[in-house]
Amino acid sequence: MRDWWLRTLLVLQRPKPVFVALRDESTESVSDRSEQVLLIVLLAGVAVVLTSSTAGTLMDSSDYDGVLVAVWAFLAGSLYGVVAYFLFGGFLYWGSRFLGSQGTYRRSRHVLAFACVPLAASLIVWPVKLALYGEDLFRSGGSDSRTGGRIFEGIDVAFVVWSVALLVIGVRSVHGWTWQRAGAATTIAVAIPVVLGVLYAR
Repeated sequence: MRDWWLRTLLVLQRPKPVFVALRDESTESVSDRSEQVLLIVLLAGVAVVLTSSTAGTLMDSSDYDGVLVAVWAFLAGSLYGVVAYFLFGGFLYWGSRFLGSQGTYRRSRHVLAFACVPLAASLIVWPVKLALYGEDLFRSGGSDSRTGGRIFEGIDVAFVVWSVALLVIGVRSVHGWTWQRAGAATTIAVAIPVVLGVLYAR
């Protein structure tokens, strides 16, 4: 289990050996990394909901204070993370299967989870945001809507791009594929929810 805690950090620096290790789907190996996968999923979910438009207007209502915002972020983020883990993991699984993968749905989910470590790590920026903007982060039209806020938005986007890049590396490493094939599988996994979202919006 200690090895997988180390790999959770190592994926940010040397991702390939971490994703190659995911090929081991023995009961022991899967059990050893289950806690790490859960933690990543929950933290990444919290990170995503904190940057949502909903979070940016929570304190427009007098019903919310700092404690309730924290509770909301944890509960909504945890739910979002778990749903996205299974849903996007499924998209990745079927996209990989379409391109010839023999891997399991569980392995696809674990690849997705470890690719989301940068998203989880993006929470380290929040103490700085809170120190600079405080409750304005959760109010519409606050001081965070100016140039400084846009800089932080750019940082958030950088973490997302980092995760997508790790996902491509993960798919390539765990399957031993070419960059093109891994990129195609990742594109399918990302494109499906985007298309469904566009159709739903209409």
